Amino acid sequence: MDASLSTFSEGPEDPFAARRAASVVLDPRGRVVGWSERAEELLGYTAEEVLGRSAIDVLMDSPEDRGFVLAAVAACLREQGWFGIVPLRHREGHRVEMGCRARVVLRPDATYEWYIVGAPAQEVLQWETDRSVLDGLFRRSPIGLAIYAPDLRILRVNRAIANFSGVPAEYHRGLRVADFLFRADAEAVEAQLRQVLESGKSSIFAEQPVRILAVPQQELVASASAFRMQDSSGRVLGVAQTVEDVTDRVQARRRLALLNEASARIGTTLDVATTARELAEVAVPDLADYVTVDLLEPVNRGEEPDQGTYGEMRRMATRGISPDALRVMYPVGDVINFPPEAPYSRCLVEHRPVLETFQDSRLPWLADDPERAERAFGLGLHSLMVVPLAARGLVLGTIGLWRSRRPEPFEEDDLTLAEEFASRAALCIDNARRYTQQHQAALTLQHSLLPAEVPGHPAAEVAHRYRPADPAAGVGGDWFDVIPLSGLRVALVVGDVVGHGTHAAVTMGRLRTAVHTLANLDLAPDEILAHLDALVDRLAVEQEATGTPSPQLIGATCLYAVYDPVSRRCTMARANHLPPVMVTPDGQVSIPDVPAGPPLGLGGLPFESAELELAEGSLLALYTDGLVESRRQDLDDGLARLRAALTAPARTLEETCTAVEEAMLPEHPADDVALLIARTRALAAEKVATWELPTEPTIAAEARKLATRQLAEWQLDEMAVTTELIVSELATNAYRYANGPITLRLIRHRDLICEVSDRSSTAPHLRQARTTDEGGRGLFLVAQLAQRWGTRYVRDGKTIWAEQPLRMADPKRSMG
Repeated sequence: MDASLSTFSEGPEDPFAARRAASVVLDPRGRVVGWSERAEELLGYTAEEVLGRSAIDVLMDSPEDRGFVLAAVAACLREQGWFGIVPLRHREGHRVEMGCRARVVLRPDATYEWYIVGAPAQEVLQWETDRSVLDGLFRRSPIGLAIYAPDLRILRVNRAIANFSGVPAEYHRGLRVADFLFRADAEAVEAQLRQVLESGKSSIFAEQPVRILAVPQQELVASASAFRMQDSSGRVLGVAQTVEDVTDRVQARRRLALLNEASARIGTTLDVATTARELAEVAVPDLADYVTVDLLEPVNRGEEPDQGTYGEMRRMATRGISPDALRVMYPVGDVINFPPEAPYSRCLVEHRPVLETFQDSRLPWLADDPERAERAFGLGLHSLMVVPLAARGLVLGTIGLWRSRRPEPFEEDDLTLAEEFASRAALCIDNARRYTQQHQAALTLQHSLLPAEVPGHPAAEVAHRYRPADPAAGVGGDWFDVIPLSGLRVALVVGDVVGHGTHAAVTMGRLRTAVHTLANLDLAPDEILAHLDALVDRLAVEQEATGTPSPQLIGATCLYAVYDPVSRRCTMARANHLPPVMVTPDGQVSIPDVPAGPPLGLGGLPFESAELELAEGSLLALYTDGLVESRRQDLDDGLARLRAALTAPARTLEETCTAVEEAMLPEHPADDVALLIARTRALAAEKVATWELPTEPTIAAEARKLATRQLAEWQLDEMAVTTELIVSELATNAYRYANGPITLRLIRHRDLICEVSDRSSTAPHLRQARTTDEGGRGLFLVAQLAQRWGTRYVRDGKTIWAEQPLRMADPKRSMG
C-alpha cells in the first residue's frame, strides 16, 4: 500500500510500528538475547533481568499458558512465523495479554534467531479491525471508493468502482475521472472533489446523472460523498470519494413523483378533451419524449364504446420535447383508422400493452405512409409503448409513448409505470366521459325545455341570450319566455331554479309549462306567481311523500311582466327575483321598484304587482343572477356594469345582447345566464277604437252600428257581417250579466280584435245548446266565427275578447 495512504481515519496507529512495539530476540533454545526499552515499559523487566534466561521461565508461570505457548512455538516452527495473542506475566505479577508477531531471522553463520514484536492485545485487535475494514472497503464493499491525489489523479479505487467504470482496479492509478466519464459529467464530479479539497468541508450524498464511456447508451445516477484526507500533521494527502449507483432508487422515486403529479394534474375538469391534454402534458418528458392520446370515437361523445368492435379513433392530444413532432404525429382532431398490424390496434384488440423497439428504418404499420415513417426516424424515435386506457372494464383508447432522446429502449419497468400511469388517467377520462354523457343529456333536456325561437311580436322587439354554466357546475334551471297574450299584449318572463343538474332542468321545465298554462288564463302577474307558488309547494309535498331523494323544489325565483302596447303600461311582479333594468329612449337608466315577494315554494305569502307607463322605444332588460353576481363580482358592481353595457352605442337589440354578453360574462360562466331584452312598441291611435256602450236593451244594436262604421273607416267592410255577430253576442252577454259601464274596443293589427269589458266577474261558459233551449248559443257562435276567444280578468271586472284573421277588402269588388 502507498505510504501516502497510510492514514484513512482517526483510529490508532499501527501497534507494531518501531516506536510503539516491544522487540524481543530469542535464540533457537528460547533464551532471551535481545530486549528493547519498549518491552521493559510494557512488561516491567529490565534487560539485565531477562537476557540469557528462558523466555518461558521469565514470562510465564501458569501451566495452561505454558501449554499454549508451546503449541504456538510448534506452529511457528512449521510455518516459519506466527501471529496471535499471548498471555504474559508482568514483573509485578499481574497478567498481561500481548499481541505478538514472530519471524525467523537467519544469521551469517547459518544459525537462526526468533524476532518477536509485541503490543498490547487491545491495540492490536483494534488495529486489525481497522485493517479488516479497510480491506473490506477495497475488496468486498458494494459501495465504490476512490482515492484521489491533490491534483485529482486517481491513486486507488476499490472493486465496486472498477465494476462501475468497466476498467480493472489496478489500471486506474494515475488516471482522471474524464478517462471514464463523458466530459460534462466528469467536470461536474471534479468540481465537487475540488470544492471538498479546497474547503475541507465534506459533501454528502450528492446525486448526479453520469454516462460511462464504456457504456454510452446507459445513463446512471450516482450518489457521491467526499471528504478530505490529512495526516497527523495536517498535511493534505488528497480526497476520498464514495460512490453508489442509485439509478434504481432514483427511478423509483421519479416514478412515484410522476404518479403523484399525475394524480394532481390529471382530471382537474370533467371534460374529456381537457383530461386527455393533461395526460399528455404530464407524461412528457419524465415518462416519454413524445406522447399521443387517442380515444375511441364514442368516448368523445360521452358514449360507452362497444367492446370488441373497435373502429375509428380520434387524436385527442399530442406532446413532445420538440415541435417537429407535429410533422410526424397525426394532428389533434384527426380521426384515425389504424391498420390491424399497428401496435395501437393490437393493444385495443388484445387489451394489453405493446412494447416495440425499432432497429432499422422500417415501420411495417406505416408502409402506406413512408414519408411519415422517415420523419419519425429522423427524430430518432426508436422505442414505443402503447398502453390501453381502460377503466371499469371498458377500453376507452390508447396512449402511445415514444422515446428518442435517451438511447436505451423502454424496459419492462417503464411499461409497468406506463400501465399504472394509464390506469389512473383512464379512470379520470372515464369519469369525464360519464359526466359528458350525463351533461349532454341534461343539456339536451334543458334546451328542449327552453324556447327554440322567440317569434316577433307587435308589442315589443325582443332579443335574448342563454349561456349554460361551465360543465363542471352542471346545467342550471334558468329560463326565459316571451308569451303572446290577448289584446296584443305580451308577457316577458325570466326564472331561475336554485341548484344545478338534471333535477334543476326538469323543475325549470315544469315551471315554464305552468307559466304558459297560467298565461293562457290571462291572469294578472301577481296571481300567476301565487299559482306558481302553490304548484311548487304541492310538488314538494308530493315528492316528500314518495321519498324521492332528489333536492326539494323550494328555491325557484321568477319575474313576470305584461306589457300592453295600446296603453303602454307594463305590469310586473317578482318572486324574489332580481328586478329588471329599464332604459328610456333618451338613455336614462333605472331599476323599477317592484316588490320582491318570497321565492316560489314557501307557500301562503302574498305577491304584489307594480305598474309602469313606458315610453315607446323603452328598453327593458330581464336577467338571472348569474349575469350580475359571481364569486369575483358582487351584485352592485354587476348591476353597474350591466347599466353601462345597456347604454353602450348599439344599432340593434342583438348587438346590445352581444355587448352585455362580452362585458359581463367569462368564457365559461359558473352559473347559467338568461338574458331577455325587449324594446317596447306602441300601437298607433288610429288602429284602436274604444266606446262606452249604454246599459240599455238597445246595446247590441249600438255595438253593431259602431263596429260597422269603424270597419268601413278601416276598409274592412268584408268583415262587417261576422264582426257584427261577434260584438252583438258579446255586448248582449255583458248587458245580461254585468253591472255598471260596458266598454267596446276594436284593435286592428295582423288580426281584428273585438273586446267587451264590464264590471262583472261572472265567467262565461261555452256549452252546446239543446234544440228546446231559448239561449246558450251566443258564445258557441262566437267560438265558431272567431279564430280565438277568451276571457281575461282585471281588478275591477273582466274582458271577453275574440280575434279574427284580418282580411282586407278586395279593391276590384269595391269598385264594381
